[in-house]
Amino acid sequence: MKVEELLQQYRAGQTNFSGRNLSNADLTNVDLIGINLSQADLHSSDLFFAYLNRANLRQTNLLGARLSGANLSQAILSGANLHDADLHGASLRGADLRGADLSLAVLLDANLMDADLRNANLSGADLTGACLRGANLRQEMRSQHTNLRGSILYKADLRGVNLSGADLTRVDLREANLTEASLREADLSGADLSGANLTGALLSGACLEGTILEGACLRNAKLERANLSQANLFRANLQNALLSQARLTSAGLQQTIFSQAQLTDVDLSRADLFEADLREANLTGAYLARTNLTRANLSDALLVRAELSSANLMDANLQRAVLPDGKVHA
Repeated sequence: MKVEELLQQYRAGQTNFSGRNLSNADLTNVDLIGINLSQADLHSSDLFFAYLNRANLRQTNLLGARLSGANLSQAILSGANLHDADLHGASLRGADLRGADLSLAVLLDANLMDADLRNANLSGADLTGACLRGANLRQEMRSQHTNLRGSILYKADLRGVNLSGADLTRVDLREANLTEASLREADLSGADLSGANLTGALLSGACLEGTILEGACLRNAKLERANLSQANLFRANLQNALLSQARLTSAGLQQTIFSQAQLTDVDLSRADLFEADLREANLTGAYLARTNLTRANLSDALLVRAELSSANLMDANLQRAVLPDGKVHA
């Protein structure tokens, strides 16, 4: 179908163009608000700054399409093929992207606020500086989940986003804002969260094995039963965080802040807590076999029933700490 024909019919009131072939079409800056292009072929088309608000693009082929600056607010893109598409600076606010293929797509500075991305494939996508506040990326079923493996979310705004059960393996989340985000049972193994803001984030049961959290803020975060084995939390802030039954074996926790944190029944075996701040931390029942606590501050900490027999406590501050036998250290 020719572009001129499409625009002429659209201006005349026709909106249903389902299944049409518009591959390689030049639709730059066109006004197609509310159009139905479901199952249409738009691969390699130019849609720069196009107005596609509330458009029906369900299962549309947009492979390699150029949508930079396009307005796709509240558009239906469920099942659409956006592999390798350019969506730099595009507005996808409130868009339905369930099951869409966005692998290797460019989404720099894109607005995905309140978008539905459940079961979408975002593997290898570049979301640097993108806004995903309130977006829904939670796992629907055990066999279906949002795939963000290897994607770039550097400095992305993910405040309050739902990423429960999502695959975030090796994702670049440096300096991302994940305040109060839901990451329950998400897979973040090998991800880079250096300098990220995870204040109040929900990470219960999440896999953070080998994850880089250097300088990250995890104040008031919930990490019960999370796996942080071999994670790097150098100078991270976990003040008042909940880490009950979490696993931190061989984790790098040098100068990490755990003041007032709940660390009951946590596994810190072979972890390095050199100069860590554990003031008023609750370490009841903690397993600290061969843990390095050199020069750590454990003043006013609760260590009842903690396993400390092989821990290194050289120059540690145990002032007023309640020791494993229940006695208060002088």
